[in-house]
Amino acid sequence: MSVIVVEFLTLDGVVEDPDGSGGTATGGWAFRHGPEAVAGDKFRLGTLLETGTLLFGRTTWELFAKLWPGRTGEFPDRLNAARKLVASRTLTDVSAWRNSSLLQGDLVDEVTKDTGDLIVIGSVGIARTLGRHGLVDEYRLLVFPSVAGEGRRLFDDVPAPADLRLVSATQVGSGVLSTYRTR
Repeated sequence: MSVIVVEFLTLDGVVEDPDGSGGTATGGWAFRHGPEAVAGDKFRLGTLLETGTLLFGRTTWELFAKLWPGRTGEFPDRLNAARKLVASRTLTDVSAWRNSSLLQGDLVDEVTKDTGDLIVIGSVGIARTLGRHGLVDEYRLLVFPSVAGEGRRLFDDVPAPADLRLVSATQVGSGVLSTYRTR
């Protein structure tokens, strides 16, 4: 089992509100680089969408459940068909997006029990919790040439020092996809 965290990120480490839907003062920074900067399989998930499970927090799942079910094409079809787990204390119905189910029990306990690959998309609270518990195996970060100045950062709660190993770095549109392994 591997836990893979995929995030849009600014140069100063902000992950909050890349699309502007959160209404923050600095939101929308990823989308200012054009739709091609965020479209398609930018994180190179490939067959992981067929064999792994996507893990979302409530806020990210609700946003994606409004956007993705109506889209078609190679990447949207794979994303819509993927198995999805939603970690939420308030949601009771996740039928709005096909193949979604609620994660039962404690997040950390359930992740340590799972035997397949888990892909955390967005959902910074989940990513930070799993990172704090040493459960993240890989980070795929699409870094945009923007400085937000404020907002939630991915590594605020990760115990320091934390050394990651760079696996690859590739230009993707105006951003750079950097892949790091923790072990």
